[in-house]
Amino acid sequence: MTTGSDQAEHDLPQDDDAYALDRRTVAAILYAVDVDDRDKLIELMEPLHAADIADLLEQINPYDRARLIRLYDKEFDGDILSELDESVREEIIAVLTPEVLAEAVREMESDDVVDLLEDLEEPQQETILGALEDSERLAAQQALAYPENSAGRLMQREVVMAPEHWTVGQAIDFMRANDDLPEQFYHVVLVDPRLKPTAQVTLGKLMASRREVPLCDLAEEEFHIIPVDQDEEDVAYAFNQYHLISAPVVDADGRLVGVITIDDAMVVLDEEHEEDILRLAGVSDESSLSDSVAATSRRRLPWLAVNLCTAICASLVISQFAAAIDQLVALAILMPIVASMGGNAGTQSLTVAVRALATRDLTNSNVMRVIRRELLVGMLNGLCFAIVLGTVGMLWFGSPWLGVVIGSALVVNMIIAGFAGTVVPVVLDRLGIDPALASGTFVTTTTDVMGFFIFLGLASVVLL
Repeated sequence: MTTGSDQAEHDLPQDDDAYALDRRTVAAILYAVDVDDRDKLIELMEPLHAADIADLLEQINPYDRARLIRLYDKEFDGDILSELDESVREEIIAVLTPEVLAEAVREMESDDVVDLLEDLEEPQQETILGALEDSERLAAQQALAYPENSAGRLMQREVVMAPEHWTVGQAIDFMRANDDLPEQFYHVVLVDPRLKPTAQVTLGKLMASRREVPLCDLAEEEFHIIPVDQDEEDVAYAFNQYHLISAPVVDADGRLVGVITIDDAMVVLDEEHEEDILRLAGVSDESSLSDSVAATSRRRLPWLAVNLCTAICASLVISQFAAAIDQLVALAILMPIVASMGGNAGTQSLTVAVRALATRDLTNSNVMRVIRRELLVGMLNGLCFAIVLGTVGMLWFGSPWLGVVIGSALVVNMIIAGFAGTVVPVVLDRLGIDPALASGTFVTTTTDVMGFFIFLGLASVVLL
């Protein structure tokens, strides 16, 4: 007999591909599109979550994508639009019929509508706005008037609020009688007569209390208000730092204008992390697997050009020691090791520093301690590998002094790598330059140039 716990365990994901789209399902969907079987397509798509359908649309080629959307037709809903990656969303909107697009947009929450609109060209924006009711259109236009990447763009207008003097019973009766409540919400926001939020009550506390209990007696101790013009990165940080589920948004006069929920804040965090990873690799933060060859090449080309310039700088350093390399070929064989080890060590320190800056863990109060730590780590790791590499150099080329030179150069370059990997992003951050975008180039150039210079310089002095 299978117990409830056994069944729950059986239902849990068993491997890393548990939430990936099943290949047989994808193949069956594409076959239904090929044979123009709409009923079968709807049957196959019905069990899929909107996020899974969005993944499917992003993974297939543009030709199949357009055919699938046309065949799916009126079944296409707003949840799918909100889950789609920006890189394919505009393409899909162009394929949807005006009627289907209008119905899909009407189903979306106000924050999702704004997120959709801000990534579209003006003609498509007008099409979307034209599909909305007058009140919804006005709300969307007002949200678009707020600065880009601000809380005003991120918030949803649908918010459940109640006068601060209400009781639990009054709040429950109000919610039951109201047909315009958001699909999902976590708090009831208490407001004063001027519509300024004073507290909020969780739905759990509200539903667990007697009807005569005043709402103000159930208010949460932690209450955070978000200014409408606050940067969305700061909003996401506040949600993560203070473990918020939702927070009211206020205008310049302190009046309630909307609410931000945890799902929207987590999307911002996810986008920031993705952006940092791409920028650390010298790739545009607008890159996507759905991009064309030409677009991908165009975005990567400038950073490859920068890397070419830094490689030329390193080559110029090497050229200054051409005579030494001619006399001792072993230098040419071993010098890439010093630069490579320094580059890898610098990247490790850089990644930790950029991440700490993004989470605001690296501040003025602890920056010197972090720099000292990275210097000591670089020295310790450098000594460990210097022993190994020095021994290899000595046994390989039969020169103890060559082992000493490469070991010493490695230690110094690892220390420089730890220093540069921490200091460069901190300095760029102080200058208002995104450290994730520019640090990698400076750090790798520093470790390459210094690695070659130290190793070849020591070799010229000691061995020749």
